[in-house]
Amino acid sequence: MKAKLYKPMNVQELKEALGIHDGDELEDFVKLLNRMEDEGIVVRTRTHRYGLPSKMNLVVGRLQGKAKGFGFVIPTDPEEIPNGDVFVNAGDMNGAMHGDKVIARVHKKAGANGRREGEIIRILERVHKTVVGTFISHQHYAFIIPDDQRLGIELFIPEADFNGAADGMKVVAEITHFPEGWKSIQGKVIEVLGYPDEPGVDILAVIRKHGLPESFPEEVLQAAEAVPDTISEEDLKGRRDLRDRRMVTIDGEDAKDLDDAVSVERLPNGNILLGVHIADVGYYVKENSPLDIEAYNRGTSVYLVDRVIPMLPHRLSNGICSLNPKVDRLTLTCDMEWSPDLELVRHDIYPSVIKTNERMTYTNVRKILVGKDPELIERYKELVPDFELMEDLAMKLRARRMHRGAIDFDFVETKIIVDREGKPVEIRKRERSVAEQIIEEFMLAANETVSEHFHWLNVPFLYRIHEEPDGERIGDFNDFIYNFGYSLKGIGKKVHPRALQRLLEEIKDKPEERIISTVMLRSMKQAKYSYEPLGHFGLAAEYYSHFTSPIRRYPDLVIHRIIREAIDNGGSLTPERMEYLRSKLPETAQHSSERERLAVDAERETDLVKKVQFMENKVGEEFDGFISGVTAFGIFVELDNSIEGLVHVSYLEDDYYHHDEKQYMLVGERTGRTFRIGDQVKVRVEAVNKESRTIDFRMLEGGEYRGTGRGGRAGKEGKRTEKRGGEAKAVNERNGKPQRKRKRHRGDSARSGAAEKKAGLKAVAKKAAKVKKKKRAKV
Repeated sequence: MKAKLYKPMNVQELKEALGIHDGDELEDFVKLLNRMEDEGIVVRTRTHRYGLPSKMNLVVGRLQGKAKGFGFVIPTDPEEIPNGDVFVNAGDMNGAMHGDKVIARVHKKAGANGRREGEIIRILERVHKTVVGTFISHQHYAFIIPDDQRLGIELFIPEADFNGAADGMKVVAEITHFPEGWKSIQGKVIEVLGYPDEPGVDILAVIRKHGLPESFPEEVLQAAEAVPDTISEEDLKGRRDLRDRRMVTIDGEDAKDLDDAVSVERLPNGNILLGVHIADVGYYVKENSPLDIEAYNRGTSVYLVDRVIPMLPHRLSNGICSLNPKVDRLTLTCDMEWSPDLELVRHDIYPSVIKTNERMTYTNVRKILVGKDPELIERYKELVPDFELMEDLAMKLRARRMHRGAIDFDFVETKIIVDREGKPVEIRKRERSVAEQIIEEFMLAANETVSEHFHWLNVPFLYRIHEEPDGERIGDFNDFIYNFGYSLKGIGKKVHPRALQRLLEEIKDKPEERIISTVMLRSMKQAKYSYEPLGHFGLAAEYYSHFTSPIRRYPDLVIHRIIREAIDNGGSLTPERMEYLRSKLPETAQHSSERERLAVDAERETDLVKKVQFMENKVGEEFDGFISGVTAFGIFVELDNSIEGLVHVSYLEDDYYHHDEKQYMLVGERTGRTFRIGDQVKVRVEAVNKESRTIDFRMLEGGEYRGTGRGGRAGKEGKRTEKRGGEAKAVNERNGKPQRKRKRHRGDSARSGAAEKKAGLKAVAKKAAKVKKKKRAKV
């Protein structure tokens, strides 16, 4: 069907063209066509002929809804639409909801801003079977206002389906009738969570909204109970005994699932032997077992503000699989011998058994190495030389990584502290000390080594990839930094990560560091899992995989099993096994990427819930912050404690302001005053709304009167860029294992609405007359 000469055919014509015989073969073929049609791979016309959507001016993808009712279809195959997403007006949704897999017909005429527009003509898959929201009673009927405003609906509930819900409660409702034709969306209450102010209801609502499982099925718990909690002699067969090697785990104070240990040793030849020892979870979680199926479905552990939703039952994650101190544990080891000039002389990957000497924390290691704490130095005197050697090796590995061009964004991360009732009492900055850097560098080194090793073995594998940024985005970014006197050296259609890292080094500790770092991050693509080794741009690594956290990430567990299988079979797999993995791993990669994004969304949302709650009693107080995002309707300001709020454009009372999208700023029409991302500002808290999870600020000080000379270069109306608040950019892998309760992917960005008016300003003060016809923001 991809051939140029192909024209849509019916079943009989396809049968003849492909030489398909009558009987079972034809029956199987028709079933295949039906399945492909259901998945949107092919489309059947009204005359029952089959063809590819892209050949019929159709796009298959996921609908990304917006609170105002419109949305965007994100193509499953990005090559289908050269200009990216397809904008869909609210009146052209035809019953589709945010997240649904749909087919959209693209209008031949592009929109005014160059973006293609379309309409939903078919819904392939309904994502939302339930809705979480606030129950609004009207005596004999009710509506549920969804917490997720992107759904753009109000769910009608008949009186017979209230099921004990009362006005104002948070509830979960099952959708019984989807919007279709003249019928509205209807449902029934299946769970009452409670009133919003009751302890735990806010987080429970987020858990239900994202469909996160709170408990394990009985058969999974039974399978976990069947796993022994001690190691037998049988378990040690085929393993190297490393119980005499000195090694430690280094984690946060509250960590319970310890899946990595490290060891260092100075060899007689002057080289350093680095050992990274990872819990051999695959030994206990067998492929296609109940434990494995549940782990696949969950995809990852989810770290919310006040709880963890684990990928594996606690009996495994906190028990036999956790590398607890001074007990025998089964592991997979990656030994790496580094020369003094950081050449990887040799490496070895093998199953092992270990016994860690101590369970160290980041805080204590930092106090030993940086604070020179005499009490801790005396307590861990046998290990102190190891920590010093670890620091020396880690800093050299980091310098080597930076030299080759790895991009390291140094954003501030925070942790929210809550009391027993779940109320936030403190928002604390998380320090990224030498202790964290040691583990980051060692895990990154192990992940790269394992990935490259199995690539050259030609064994099917799962890779962590981060593709090169889009050339147009990098061009826009280069135009943006030109206003600050910077430029990316040697860029054409592509840019080397080294150029970006050099820029980060150049702007270090300068006023514009934050703004340029943020815009750079938003110019990049999202890291994900892939069956193909497409490289990791942010790390400047040709091969990269996630190997170091099998307790918490399903891809790590998958490659652990592949590693063990390859080792047990002399470095190769049978042809049948190779074929099976080639067919299975692409689906696993996509599913794992989707589950990762869902987990990040849930973690971010629970953080937002608690941050809004934290600011409730601070209305009227003043804070220092910086501009973290600029839109046509206002300015997002982030405080020093990482809390973000909006200064609506109506609060800017000194001028009319226009949005210069390419330069990330608002520009005053009369004064030429600019508010640009990164500017330091002072704000007052005007209002806090827990229901909408919004914080309103009023600007007190900040912004710059840059005038026409520095008002920013013109931005023609063109391709929509990203703004604050949505899809995470997993660029900076940093630690090879997920961080517990850290904002893992800093610098979030979202797709801005194509319906937003673009300023298109050139020489603002001189050309003001030309923009007066545009929609103005009266203050």
